[in-house]
Amino acid sequence: MKRIRNSAKAIIIRDGCLLAILKTDPLGDYYILPGGGQHFGEPLTETVQREVLEETCMHVSVRGLRFIRDYISDNHEFAAVENKCHQVEFMFACDLLSNDQPRVGNTPDDDQIDVCWLLLEHLMDYRLYPLSLRPRLMEGTGSPGPIYLGDIN
Repeated sequence: MKRIRNSAKAIIIRDGCLLAILKTDPLGDYYILPGGGQHFGEPLTETVQREVLEETCMHVSVRGLRFIRDYISDNHEFAAVENKCHQVEFMFACDLLSNDQPRVGNTPDDDQIDVCWLLLEHLMDYRLYPLSLRPRLMEGTGSPGPIYLGDIN
């Protein structure tokens, strides 16, 4: 039986830039928000804090839930690679608790290359997933939330 996976992601904006995880695939470089899978018995806010620490070596405070999306792989361009994947992502506005420079953590994501700051004004130039979230992120995280985005990529 296939299961739905919950994932908590961090939207971290500082000085007009978005913190992102740099990864690679056969099409080249791409970016995702820091975060990952929820463990059984773990609140989503703790999930995002743990995942950000694992991937960026940074501690965060969680401000609030901003976006929720379904990702059903069979409905998108990676259906052949991510067969029968269904993930629900909860995206939280977060603040870094120090001014240290984020770096790849001790337990990075598969295919993670680096941690990068992307200029908000140029987000449309990056292959940042979900792609359809880029215009909303360019507006920052001050919008009321949470907003359900549907099954997007």
